[in-house]
Parts: sequence; C-alpha cells; structure tokens
Amino acid sequence: MSSTSRKTGAGIDPGGVVAFGVAVTVLVALGALWSILHLAARLDSRPAPSKNLFKLPFDLYKGTADWTPTATKVAVGVGAVVLLLLVLVLVSVMRSTGRRLPIDKADRHMAQGARLGPLRESEAKKIARRLGVTSAPGVPIGTSVKGKRTLYRSWEDVATVMAGPRVGKTTSFVIPDILAAPGAVLTTSNKSDVVAVTRVYRASVGNVWVFDPQSIVGERSTWWWNPLSYVTDEIKALRLADMFEAASHEPEAKVDPYFNPQGRDLLAYMLLAAAVAGQPLTQVYTWLTDPSDESAATYLDDHDYAMHAAALRGVITKPHEERGGIYGNAQQMASFMLNREAMAWVTPPGRGPRREFDPHAFVRSSDTLYSLSKEGQGSAGGLVAALAATICEAGEDLAKTTANGRLDVPILVVLDEAANVCRWAELPNLYSHYGSRGILISTFLQSWTQGAAVWGQSGMKKLWSAANIKVYAGGVDEVDFLTDLSKAIGDYTNNRPSVSYGKNGRSVSRQDQSELILDVADLRSMPRGRAIVLASGTRAALMRTVPWMDGPHATTVKKATAAN
Repeated sequence: MSSTSRKTGAGIDPGGVVAFGVAVTVLVALGALWSILHLAARLDSRPAPSKNLFKLPFDLYKGTADWTPTATKVAVGVGAVVLLLLVLVLVSVMRSTGRRLPIDKADRHMAQGARLGPLRESEAKKIARRLGVTSAPGVPIGTSVKGKRTLYRSWEDVATVMAGPRVGKTTSFVIPDILAAPGAVLTTSNKSDVVAVTRVYRASVGNVWVFDPQSIVGERSTWWWNPLSYVTDEIKALRLADMFEAASHEPEAKVDPYFNPQGRDLLAYMLLAAAVAGQPLTQVYTWLTDPSDESAATYLDDHDYAMHAAALRGVITKPHEERGGIYGNAQQMASFMLNREAMAWVTPPGRGPRREFDPHAFVRSSDTLYSLSKEGQGSAGGLVAALAATICEAGEDLAKTTANGRLDVPILVVLDEAANVCRWAELPNLYSHYGSRGILISTFLQSWTQGAAVWGQSGMKKLWSAANIKVYAGGVDEVDFLTDLSKAIGDYTNNRPSVSYGKNGRSVSRQDQSELILDVADLRSMPRGRAIVLASGTRAALMRTVPWMDGPHATTVKKATAAN
C-alpha cells in the first residue's frame, strides 16, 4: 500500500466520528440562536435574554424569552450571510480540489519547501551568480505541487527525462528548454512541432539553422555541413563510423559478429581517407562499390597513415566471399549516402553559393540548430548524431580556453527522441563531463528499455546516474524500472491506529508501519501534468509540469509567431 492508496483515517471508530459531528452541529445551532436573540434584543432596545447558551432554548419554549419579528429578520440576514460564505468556501474548495490529483497526496512525504534544495530558485540563483550567467536563474522544469514555486535546473546540470508517449514531453520540457537558453541551442527531433513553435522566437536572438536531410519540415538546403570536418584523426573516423553503423539498423537487430565490426572498420578507413584527401562524403560510397579500388589506401599512405593503409589493403586482398561480406556491411552502413536529398546538406555546393556551417562559430553565438531525422530506411540519424558530437566537442574546445574551463555562456543540447535519431555511443561516458564544461545536455527517452537497446544496460545506468536532474513524466509500463524508481522515491512511516472491542470496552492502539510513498501502480498511472524529479543532493519531489503556453515566454512566442 502506498501513500496515495491508503484510506485516510483507517482504524477510526465510525460511531465516535458521528457523535463528534452531532455535538459540533448542536453547538453551532445554539451559538446561532444565542447571537440572533441577543442582536434582536439590542435592535429593539429590549432586555437581553439569558446569557446561558444551553438555557436559552428552554426559555423560548417556556415563553420567558420572546422570538420577535426583528429576530426573524436577523435570522434571515444571518442565514443569507452564512449561505453566501458557504457558497464561496464551496467554490474555493471545488477549484482547489479540481486542480489537485490523487497522486498529490504523496507530496507531503516528498521534498517540499527548503527540502527541495538545488531545485529552488534561491539556490539556482547562487549557482548562476557564481557562473556569471545573468539571463535567468536556470532552466525552469516545473512548479512545486504545494505553493506552485518554480523549480529550476541550474546552469551546470545535465538531465535525463523519461517520458512515455503523449504525456506532454514536447510542450512541457523540450520547448521550454529551448526558450530558456541563454546562448546557442542544438535540438534534435523527428517531428516538426518544435521548429514550428520556437523558430520565430529563436530567430529574434540569433541565426536559425534547420538541418532537414529527410524533409521533415520541407526546409531547402541553403547551407551545408561537412561531416568529414569532424574527422581530424583515426579515432574520430572510427567514432563517425560508429554513428553511421548505429543508425543503419534497429538497436536490437542481430548483426554478424564478424562482418559487422569489420565493415565498420572499413568504413572508418574510407572516412579517414576522404577527410585527409579533401574528398566529399559521397566519395566514400563510390570507393565501397569497387573492392579493387586502392585509391583510399593511397591517400592514407600519402598522409602518414601507413598502418591504416595496410589494414585497408588487407581487406582488399581477402578472399572474394569474405571481402564481399565486409564491403557489403560497410555499404549498408553508408546506404544513406544514396539519398540525394540528404547528400545536398553534407556535400559542397554545385551551383550557387551556400553557407558552410561552422560548429566552432556556432558555440560562440546565440544561434539555434534544429537537427531533424526519422527512423527507418535511409535514416539520416548518423548525420544527426555526428553533428551533435561535433558541436559538443567544439564547445569543449572553447571551454578549455576559458579561465575556469567552462563556457562563459552555457549551450543547451536538447536530444529529443535520442534513441531514435541520435544514437551517439559515447554519450553516457561524456555526460557529467560536458556538464562541467557548460554544455548542458538533456536526453529524452520513451522508456528505459529504449535507451538500453542503444547503449546497453550498463550504458543506460551510466546515463541515468550521471544526470544531475532525473525526471519521470509518466507513460512508462516497465515494472523493473518503476520498481527501482519507487524505491528511489522512498517510503514513509505511517502511524496506524487500530480499534478493538473486548469485555472491558473499546481500546485503541497505534503502530508505526513503513510504506512506499509511491508504488509501481501509482507511477504507472501517473496522470499528465505531474512528474517526479530526482535532483542530486535531495529527496525526490513531485512537481506540476508547465506547458510552454503557460510559461514565461508564452506571450513573446505568440506575438512573434503572429507577427511573422
């Protein structure tokens, strides 16, 4: 039994409750009678009736006290006032209870007031002052159930948000994050709604870049980015190949334990060769279609990558069937390069000038980059992940040049639908480090299993544990995850009364009993509009989620959109 399902007043004697209610009703009636008769006597300039509250009804019965016409008028007036007060109280109670939900009963056992610790505005302001950020205390994440105080994620916190389908993730978390950014913002998504709501507002504070290789919002490629600019050595070539490999199949799809890693390594050699030779990304796929072509190996030799050139030639000279399997796997990982529309975004312009996106300039700006992709055949998710990694590493490079090793103005990286469109293998290992650099990442997942499919159980645990702010917004139906979350929220001591009857009459005893604050059933059925937040250094808190339409930027966004 949890704090939300426990019946209030368990073990209380019903007879005692009824007797108490009757006694209170009698006292209120006697008090009203006493007040009416005394006020009427004063208005009529008559002698006051008995001051004895309990004697007055008997005086009326015996005729020693009079009920005058004035008393009737006073009674009607008092009754009208009391009725009005009751209506006002009833309306107030109905409004209050209408806004409260059954799960809110758990709030009294969770972090409230000063116990909210780093989530409080005062604490967020201290951190903002220390970091020199003056735009706002932090990123608003919701409000407390009691008191409706705004809760903040500070300018050094990274977050992981677990939110199932249709619980208000985009309206209450993703969009507010973007609107609250003091500097540059990168956001990933597989839908157009984020762009539609925030684009005009963000254009008022900086340039807007929409990376739309799969035409999710129908954006024309008026600029381009070269993924090979990320490949500055063999390590980054392998990282880029990892991202392309992860995007080429479903996370839990079975892959060949030999040919898949061999194909990934081959792709990495080709990416490195194209980068050092100044070739476009599409050249990589051309090389992969001809296993006898040694051009890539020659480029590697010419740029002091002799070992990698030898490894590439080793693949080229393998037996026909084995070589075919390796090349076939590499081609599958690079299959998105056959998408001409996508390639227009990542290859040099043919006709007409197009701006080239510079990640290092971006992290110094207040620009916004919307990086869009979707799952399935021809997914550009590998490009989306590579672009995110490139920007974060550019931010890290800039942070290293500052006195405190942090960005003077934090950048926000909002990885919506991360498991679908941004399968960045290194993300769990970099999470807390990026927070210390002023690169504030928030990763949004639909379930624990979805994240574990991409990063493995250990990687998902690391991603969850490394987050200073963990949010559960409902909509998840995984018992193991909800059980762990219930335990993390904790329990409370319930002092339960027990009534018994024996030959000596009625007796009441009390016993302390530990119960879960929120059990699995509570968390599974958590309604839209509520979320659990676990912040480092404090107990779990229950909060109200705040859609952007009710947030501090709503009026500005609506005006900007209407004007546009």
